[in-house]
Amino acid sequence: MRFAHPDGSTVHLAYCTNVHRAETYEGVLAQLGEHCEPVRRRLGADRLGVGLWLAADAARALTADRRLVDALRAELDRRGLEVVTLNGFPYRGFGAEVVKYRVYRPDWTHPQRLAYTLDLARLLAALLPEDVTEGTVSTLPLAWRAPFGAADAETARAALAELGDRLDELAERTGRSIRVGLEPEPGCAVETTADAVGPLQAVGSPRVGICVDTCHLATSFEDPAAALGRLAAAGVPVVKAQLSAALHAEHPDRPEVRAALAEFAEPRFLHQTRTRGPGGLLGTDDLGQALAGRLPDGAPWRVHVHVPLHAEPDGPLASTLPVLRGALAGLVGGERALTRHLEVETYTWQALPPGLRPRTDAELADGIAAELALARDLLVDLGLKESP
Repeated sequence: MRFAHPDGSTVHLAYCTNVHRAETYEGVLAQLGEHCEPVRRRLGADRLGVGLWLAADAARALTADRRLVDALRAELDRRGLEVVTLNGFPYRGFGAEVVKYRVYRPDWTHPQRLAYTLDLARLLAALLPEDVTEGTVSTLPLAWRAPFGAADAETARAALAELGDRLDELAERTGRSIRVGLEPEPGCAVETTADAVGPLQAVGSPRVGICVDTCHLATSFEDPAAALGRLAAAGVPVVKAQLSAALHAEHPDRPEVRAALAEFAEPRFLHQTRTRGPGGLLGTDDLGQALAGRLPDGAPWRVHVHVPLHAEPDGPLASTLPVLRGALAGLVGGERALTRHLEVETYTWQALPPGLRPRTDAELADGIAAELALARDLLVDLGLKESP
């Protein structure tokens, strides 16, 4: 979906396909008809943006055979779909029964991460619509926080600097500008937007910036206006933004609140949990640890669960949709759009409590379409106009 911003630029809205478990080329091709096109039809849109997640094996197969790339692009066109952004955070195994810490490997200290990201950049340059010259890829924020010392930070910096150089070469060769954004996430070496400034300034490439995920932003209790202001002051470009909402518990000390939270503790994904104490942010790596007493409960908790945007949890819990609204206003609600790529990323649909979990592909398509409809309404309310 495309929107005309008052500044004359086009803002793209997509949904991320990492919610689907396809990890092979054949699986990616099949999901376009099984999942993506049904979402487009529900929205009544002639064209739907999809933020493809291509696992390492699928990306490698595509880079090895241009005919597969052409077939994928033809299938996208046939189904009224377009790709301007890719999710390059998970390397592989995101559809596994247990993901947890595995999603952070390989990190930016390993050559495989650079090779994978460059594969994605080359593929995206070939998949962009004819009238689009800029694409974006989101990636993990360097590494999980430990072990990650000064030597690791330098290795990661060098890899990202090489990435910037290679992206420059790609732009010169293809006329397509691909930018990559580190996605701050609780528990990682780059946990917040403030953490991102130093490493990105050290890289010094305009093609390597930040991906703002509004669930992660909220989980770390970051104020959207302050975060975006800090990035602008530091000259850090917002490459893309992922529109997502975290889980908020105002009174985690109450038994009924803890019981409601326990419904979201599950074995597949990591659900980092944060609260604010007198000395700053406190947290645990997973919700179960917080509920077991390893996190003070005298102040509100926020939990890294990507709650469907349109589906406010039943009391006594809430979502951080207000943080998303504030971030979106700062990103595209002003005189100039700070980013042109927006991606709804709720990958936790099948990990939600049974009462919220879709039972069929049709119910999943209904939910994704409802999220995109809400995002569309928010953009229109900010003065953007949907393009045909």
